[in-house]
Amino acid sequence: MISVAEAVEKVTGLCAPLDSEFVPLRQAAGRVLAKDVAALRDQPPFAASAMDGFAVIDAEVAPGAKFRVIGESAAGSGFDGRVKAGETVRIFTGAPLPRGADRVIIQEDISRSGDVITLNASYDPTAYIRPAGDDFKAGARLHAPRRLSANDVALLASMNIADVPVYRRPVVALVATGDELVMPGEQPGADQIIASNGFGLAALLEQYGAEPRVLPIAKDNPASLKLALRFCEGADLIVTIGGASVGDHDIVQDVARELGLETAFYKVSMRPGKPLMAGRLIDAAMVGLPGNPVSSMVCGHVFLRPMLSVMQGFPTGPLSRDLARLGTALAANGGREHYMRAQLGVEYGQLTVHSADRQDSALLTVLTNSNALLVRPPHDPAKSVGDMVEVIRF
Repeated sequence: MISVAEAVEKVTGLCAPLDSEFVPLRQAAGRVLAKDVAALRDQPPFAASAMDGFAVIDAEVAPGAKFRVIGESAAGSGFDGRVKAGETVRIFTGAPLPRGADRVIIQEDISRSGDVITLNASYDPTAYIRPAGDDFKAGARLHAPRRLSANDVALLASMNIADVPVYRRPVVALVATGDELVMPGEQPGADQIIASNGFGLAALLEQYGAEPRVLPIAKDNPASLKLALRFCEGADLIVTIGGASVGDHDIVQDVARELGLETAFYKVSMRPGKPLMAGRLIDAAMVGLPGNPVSSMVCGHVFLRPMLSVMQGFPTGPLSRDLARLGTALAANGGREHYMRAQLGVEYGQLTVHSADRQDSALLTVLTNSNALLVRPPHDPAKSVGDMVEVIRF
């Protein structure tokens, strides 16, 4: 058995950044930027008004000063002339500042009679001008790698970027194994259960940028499993679920070896998730996850997420952890690193975590009511309320 840290290092070592591709801006959200992108223009491209008001020459501004309105500047339709002494242009938010003007008086600070405005005795001293390039200038860069958010997409649009270079989505083949499994919606026999792991893992993989392919359930015989694994051709990552332990029906490792599996490791000193294996098969990374539902999902977070990160150009490493105050006392931990399902929140202004009362790896209700994993090192001594512990957020 190897440690979790060693296992993460080995599984991420099985992966490499994928090729990049260009996608239309509208499809870029959630994708990972593969190359730095440079703005094609200044933003704003001209000095613009920050408020509705009147563009004037700053040196002429004084209480009671009068200005003759000579035109209007609106967004998309600027004033083509020049502001001279004693003149002003009605201007709206976002509109280009006319030549000659270097200040905007907000409309609340004037009174108007026909084409003449008079400045109030007291007025806002702010110039209300956004200089050209105030947000960014042509050549400003958005750096890769970066998972593009809605805010990033707005910025790229403003930079006039229509097509975005992103990493190709990792294709992940998911193969659940077991005679006891039937698909959701089917009628299970008396000794069968519903296959849930593949669907949960597919959702998790999609959340972190992958393209999952849920294959038909493989039966507990070599012929069925070999056929399922051959259907995985073309995937960047093959994930089997169940069949990786040491029971008579746990045949994944033997069958995969017959097909050329180069094993990186088998078994990890953790709970849940001890019967985990990894290697390379059919030009793809392969991970064999345990069949218990919670074990499968926890290992998906701990191992598959870092693998997806590497394939999408991020640095190699385990998931980031936060320090949180312990809200419930814990007994001493055993010899394996323990990933406890837990609730993380803020109490009295401090990040606080409460472990779930039940930690059985078959209890999906406990997992779905959790939003974090509380990580206990091997042989961690008993902990009291208020002690600091490490957590991984879902």
